[in-house]
Amino acid sequence: AVACTALGVAVNAVHPRGIPLVAATEYEILVPCPEPGGEALEVAASDPVLLDPMSFFVDARHPRLVASWRYRDATNVPFDYLDPTPERVVRDLAGAIARSRARRVVVYGDGDRPDTGEQLAREISGHGIHNVLYVAGGAPALMAVERTRGGGP
Repeated sequence: AVACTALGVAVNAVHPRGIPLVAATEYEILVPCPEPGGEALEVAASDPVLLDPMSFFVDARHPRLVASWRYRDATNVPFDYLDPTPERVVRDLAGAIARSRARRVVVYGDGDRPDTGEQLAREISGHGIHNVLYVAGGAPALMAVERTRGGGP
C-alpha cells in the first residue's frame, strides 16, 4: 500500500495536469437539495373554499387509508417521498381536473411533517397544474372539521 501511494504521488507530481493534493477551496459537503415542484399555498381545514363545489380534491395518502375515509370523493394519488409521481399519473390527473372544470386543486395528505399532501401539491404544481392548495394538517384536520360540522359537506 505504501509503495502504491508513493508511485501515485510521484506520477501525479510529474503529470502536467496533476490532481492537487490540497483543495484550493473548501468542499461543500452539506448541499441543500433543490425543492422539486412549484408553488402551492396552504389552506386551513376549516377554510370555506373547501366547501366550494368547484374545488377538485386529491388525497396523497396510501390507498389503504383512503379506503377507510376520504374527503368529498377525492382522487387518490399516493405520494412516495423516494419516488417521483409517474408522468402518466400526472397527465391523467391533469385530464381529470380539466374535465371537472374545477377552479382550484386541493391536496391533502397524512398531516405529518413533512406532509405528503404538501409535497404532492408542490410536485403537481411543478408539472404545470395551476391554482394548487394543500390542507394544513392533512386528513386528520379535515376529519376533525367534519366532526365539528356534524358529518361533513
